This record gives sequence, structure tokens and C-alpha cells, in this order.
Amino acid sequence: MTTDETILKALRSTKTIAMIGISSNPARASFFVATYLRSVAREYTVWYVNPRESEILGDTVHPSLDALPGVPDMVDVFRRTEELPDVTAQAIDIGAKTVWFQLGLIHDDAAAKAGAAGLTVVQDRCLKIEHARYGGGLHSAGFDTGIISSRR
Repeated sequence: MTTDETILKALRSTKTIAMIGISSNPARASFFVATYLRSVAREYTVWYVNPRESEILGDTVHPSLDALPGVPDMVDVFRRTEELPDVTAQAIDIGAKTVWFQLGLIHDDAAAKAGAAGLTVVQDRCLKIEHARYGGGLHSAGFDTGIISSRR
């Protein structure tokens, strides 16, 4: 089970994120999360991973985790549940510190393997939502527009 403490640990210890399974389709959740991370969460360097894409949002898309220019602290996963064990094994092999399974993604065996290898594991949570929630930037449209505020 993912706890608030686990989420905070992951968010605070991360500097680089590999988004695996990102799509160039603006209607897909991965594209929305990438857009958010680029515009709001500037404390992170974000790398995109998808063997069927070459460029998204003007950035290079890498074919695999081991083709990245460095080791990501976090692997943010937008893949099917049945692919999580393989993605988790790759995250362990490259030396990632955290594996983050997006909303709807739960795989207890993959999570246990990652945990046993020393990785922080977050399941069934959206990185964008959790970053905004802990950063004070979440509102009904998904991020803080700065137009209306309850703060004085």
C-alpha cells in the first residue's frame, strides 16, 4: 500500500524522471503529465521513453531505459499492468531509486521485487496529482492557475 510518507520520500529525493510509455497523443494521461512536469515541476529533469516515438514536446524520446543519457532517480510507468514486472526489472537493472506506477496500475509481485531491491515503490497514483497536492498547486482543473485563491 502506498502511503503519504512514501510519496513524499519519492518526490523529495527525485531529480530525474524517466517517463516510460509516454504518448505524443495530447488526449493521453502521459502527455498531460509530461506537459505539467515541463511547465510547473521545473525541479525535475524529465526523459521520455517509448520505442515508437522519436520526439515529444520538442524533446528526444529514447527507445529504452538503458538508452537514457543518465540514470533516472524515478521511473514513472505508463504501461499495461502485465508489463510492470519487465519494466520493474529494467528499473532495478539501471539503478533507479523509485518506480512509480500510474493511476490504475497495481502489481504486487513487481512492487515486492522492487522493494526487495531497495527501490521506493508507489502504486496506483498520478505523479502530477501528487506533486501538485504536496506543492499546493492542485485545484479542480488540475493545477494552480493563480486566478482564484483561498490564500490571503
